[in-house]
Amino acid sequence: MDSRQITAMAEATRLTREGRLAEATALIQRTLASPAATAQLPQTPSAAERADGTPAGSPDFPPPAPSGGSGDEAGLRRLPTRWIRRRALPGRVTGPGPAAAGFGAHSYSNAAGTRTYRLYVPGGYAGSPVPLVVMLHGGTQDAAAFATATGMNDLAERKTFLVAYPEQPRSANPGRYWNWFAPEHQRRDDGEPSLIAGITRQVMDNYQVDADRVYVAGFSAGGAMAAVMAAVYPDLYAAAGVHSGLAYAAAGNLPGALAAMRQGASGRARTPAQPVPLIVFHGDRDATVSPANAAGLIDQALAADTAGRQSAGRAAPVAHGGQVPGGHAYTRTCYQDTDGATLAENWTIHQGGHDWSGGVPNESYTDPRGPDASAELIRFFHEHPAARSQDARR
Repeated sequence: MDSRQITAMAEATRLTREGRLAEATALIQRTLASPAATAQLPQTPSAAERADGTPAGSPDFPPPAPSGGSGDEAGLRRLPTRWIRRRALPGRVTGPGPAAAGFGAHSYSNAAGTRTYRLYVPGGYAGSPVPLVVMLHGGTQDAAAFATATGMNDLAERKTFLVAYPEQPRSANPGRYWNWFAPEHQRRDDGEPSLIAGITRQVMDNYQVDADRVYVAGFSAGGAMAAVMAAVYPDLYAAAGVHSGLAYAAAGNLPGALAAMRQGASGRARTPAQPVPLIVFHGDRDATVSPANAAGLIDQALAADTAGRQSAGRAAPVAHGGQVPGGHAYTRTCYQDTDGATLAENWTIHQGGHDWSGGVPNESYTDPRGPDASAELIRFFHEHPAARSQDARR
């Protein structure tokens, strides 16, 4: 992708945020159709010039991946931080093996390419099996920034679990967006899903991980990719969390992604073959990804449960309201089957925008006034080991 195309993508991001979807789509189509021509951008201020301080990138806007697919980033951007084994594509392991507590850098390669990742090992890890949480950052973020913003490493230290943060390089997408909207990245053992699953399995191979307590979560574009991972690897991940994201296969191309971000999936999203317990967070004032996408995620999770159920049975949803002292009100809606097993939770943060709820103040895309999404994710994950583990206890 050349500088002209990157400029066009940034301008399309701004147009999308302002609700000018038709103009954004037309701009992208002109840019992709005429790579040699100079894109005619509307004569309006760029995102970088906006008076409200909105950053030039959004964690969800998905510039198309450059031709040639995935590749490796030259190095990890170092930012300060606070503070089973199933069939896969053949992979190559690089970087240090198991080490002492800390936040180490690793990489994984297979036929789809290479991805670096950061791994947090808590001080309490002593070689006994522990849970693993895979966290997928949003666009314009990297692994270290996402770890800082969510405070997940601090939780891992207190609760003793491993956290892996796969990182999207600019060579795979100039804005570091996971390519959740492209069909080749929506399939098992292909593209980016194969790389994320490979990283997950690599950590499981190198550390003592409880295979019944492996989870995936993400924010924004990373949330959309977390939904993909839960849909195509339900045997690997026991539960999933999506913050400000979109349903699996909500779009199949870039214009479709823009439309889904603005108004929901419009009926395209496919039902996963097997249900995975899901927790969703979304601000009801999110101007980047419509809150309609939270409803789409819940509908998809319930449809998967119904499709995989031999005898249908679902209790009425139960909603509870709450208020963060000095912060946002929220509504938590729980969906259960008639046996009392939770199928999904939906947290609506009232007056919340496109930010990680309860995140660390002044970090990348965080709103500290919301309920603590990181803590609630870990609570939900703790309540949901793999279904095979639950069945064994019944």
